[in-house]
Amino acid sequence: MSGNTFGHLFRVTTFGESHGVAIGCVIDGVPAGIRLDTAQIQHDLDRRRPGQSKVSTMRNESDSVEILSGVMAGVTTGTALAMLIRNSDQHSSDYENLSHCFRPGHADYGYFKKYGIRDYRGGGRSSGRETAMRVAAGAVAKQLLAFYGISLQAYSIRIGGVSAKNFDLSQVESNIVRSADPEVADAMIAAIRTAQSELDSVGGIIECRADGVPAGLGEVVFDKLDALIAHAMLSIGGIKGVEFGAGFAAADLRGKNNNDPITPGGFSSNNAGGILGGISTGQPIVFRVAMKPTSSIAQEQQTIDENGNAVTLCVHGRHDPCLVPRAVPVVEAMTALVLADMLLQNRASRL
Repeated sequence: MSGNTFGHLFRVTTFGESHGVAIGCVIDGVPAGIRLDTAQIQHDLDRRRPGQSKVSTMRNESDSVEILSGVMAGVTTGTALAMLIRNSDQHSSDYENLSHCFRPGHADYGYFKKYGIRDYRGGGRSSGRETAMRVAAGAVAKQLLAFYGISLQAYSIRIGGVSAKNFDLSQVESNIVRSADPEVADAMIAAIRTAQSELDSVGGIIECRADGVPAGLGEVVFDKLDALIAHAMLSIGGIKGVEFGAGFAAADLRGKNNNDPITPGGFSSNNAGGILGGISTGQPIVFRVAMKPTSSIAQEQQTIDENGNAVTLCVHGRHDPCLVPRAVPVVEAMTALVLADMLLQNRASRL
C-alpha cells in the first residue's frame, strides 16, 4: 500500500521530493462546473511558501502553480485535475554531511529502516515542502465548499509559550505569525527570534474553525468526521496532538458541564467542537493541533550513522525556526479536503 493518496470520492495523490525537479498532485473526483479561481489557489500557496518573513526559512521558491488538466475555459471538467510546482532553489550541498547519518527528530531513521534507502537532501518525501501540493488541492476543495456556504480559517493561538488571549479572525493575516490576537504577535515573534539566535527552535498550537458545515457529515464507526480530521492533521509533519472542542480539558469536567444543551434555537454551548458520534451537528467545527519545535537546528546533537556508530551532528541549511505560521494554511487545506470528501459522500447517504 502507498501512503501518497488521501480521500475517497475527493481523492488527492501527491508526488515529488523536496530537492527533485518538481512536486505535484492529481485530484480525482472534482465535480464538473466549478469556476476555478486560480488566483485563490496561488494566494493560499503564497501563504505557505518559504521565504515570506523573518521567521521562516530563507529558501526562495515562488511556488507558482501550473494546472495541467481538468479545467477548460476556467471551469472544472469533472476529469482528473493535475497541478505542478517546479523546484528552483535547492541547495542539496547543504545536506552532504547527512548522507550517512540520521537527523534527530526527523524521518531519516524510519525511512532507512523501511526502505533501505533514503533521500537525505532535505528529507525527500518527508520534507515539509510536500505540503505545498496539499495546499493547492485544499484550495480547490475550499472552492467546492464555498459553493455550499462552508468556510474555514486556521490561526496560531500559542507559539514558544506565548498564548493568545483575544481572538479577532480578521487580524490573522495582518501579522507574520498568523496570530488571532495581534496584541501578542510581537511577543510570539520575539520568542521565535530568541530561539533562532540560540540556534534553536520553538513549537506552538494552531486552532481551526469551520463555519457553515451542515449537520450530518461523517460516517459511522471507523470513518467518523473527527477521526478523519485527526488522521488528516497527524499526516502533517510536526503535528503531535489533536483535540476537538473542550478537548483534554473535558477530562476535568463533569458530564453536566461538558454536555452541550440542545434548545429549540440550537445548541447552547460547543464543548463537542461541532461533532457528536463522529457526525457534524451543524455547529462550528473547532479543533486544535499541537506542533513540535522544528527538528532541524544548528546545535550539536547526538545521533548515529547507518552502521550504528555514534556521531555528533550539526544540521546546516535553511530551516524555519518555527513551523507554526506556515503550517496554518496546511491545516486549513487538510480540513478542506476532509470536508469536501465527506460532503460528496453524504449525498449518497439517503434518498
